[in-house]
Amino acid sequence: MGQKLGPENVIYVHVVYIPYLGASGEFKTKPAQSAVRELLRLGIAPDILVARSEEKPPKSALPKLSLFSGVDKDSIVFLPNAKTIYQVPLTLEESGIGNVITDRLGIRVHSANLNSWKRMVDSALTKYRKTVKIGVIAKYTDNQDTYMSVFEALRSAAWSAGVNVDIVWVKAESVPKDKKELAKLKNLDGIVVPGGFGPRGIEGKIHAATYALDNKIPYLGLCLGLQVGLIAAARRAGLTNANSTEFNKSTPDPVVSTMAEQIGKEFTGGTMRLGDYKCVLEQGTKARKAYGSAEITERHRHRYEANNKYRDQYGSWGIKLSGLSPDEQLVEMIEANNHPYFVATQAHPEFLSRPDRPHPLFTGLIKAALNR
Repeated sequence: MGQKLGPENVIYVHVVYIPYLGASGEFKTKPAQSAVRELLRLGIAPDILVARSEEKPPKSALPKLSLFSGVDKDSIVFLPNAKTIYQVPLTLEESGIGNVITDRLGIRVHSANLNSWKRMVDSALTKYRKTVKIGVIAKYTDNQDTYMSVFEALRSAAWSAGVNVDIVWVKAESVPKDKKELAKLKNLDGIVVPGGFGPRGIEGKIHAATYALDNKIPYLGLCLGLQVGLIAAARRAGLTNANSTEFNKSTPDPVVSTMAEQIGKEFTGGTMRLGDYKCVLEQGTKARKAYGSAEITERHRHRYEANNKYRDQYGSWGIKLSGLSPDEQLVEMIEANNHPYFVATQAHPEFLSRPDRPHPLFTGLIKAALNR
């Protein structure tokens, strides 16, 4: 890379580890030194070292690490464990490593304005008097990373509202039959049904959406969460066999189905609706109020859509359209009538949420949960 682009256009940043021996109170730089030597054997000389550690190393470790790695002291930054991952950019900025990078690359320096980020970190570290319990009806409950964007969007929305959020895992597969999982629903202030594919756990998600409708619990449906919300509303209104053709191809009431142009191509490449798409929000809806705008753009990743043949029945199901594609051919958002907050979108708003700028749909959910 450096040979092709020139050393003035490339920086190698090497992340190393400095173990801390609690029994003796020592920091060992040998593993970091060895890591640098291994990298040099590959023909790569690091320009910057980022030294990870459990605790903050003493200043005496810096010249030692510089001496045995060949990296300037100004180009080494210690990064001990932080109380929140969002502290890391502040630590890096305070270390001055940003100036090292811009000097090396000959980039014009601009002062970083991190005020909003600092306020967000302060909020993240604050223990508030109130806590809301939000249940995530999930298929994959053994790894938080699967729903990382959803979890972080919930947290940032809670910080902005000045409350703590307790995220409760609810196993979608177990909800219809496991009393323990069913009992969790009774203690929730809000429910989120995230995206996903395949039939596993679907009945549990439909049950959760139905529970939210029956008990007026704030609900946010994301992608599959909209489709589940539609099925739940249809079944409550009497279409007891309503389903998606993704889960039951022979359902008599396919309220969710494959887009017309993709029938027969469900398992081929390039048939998903991916990327940014515009949506026009209906006046007087909770979605329009949350966004504060008539037209929005959200990211999508799905193959199945709300079946337009059933759109004129939504009113009798107790729901309404709150967002359509600009050509009015695709249902983008729905919400329940006479409900504090039952909002669902075919998009993935969690992908556009930011720690210091939480997404309005998540903020709306947290506020509705708080009002309970």
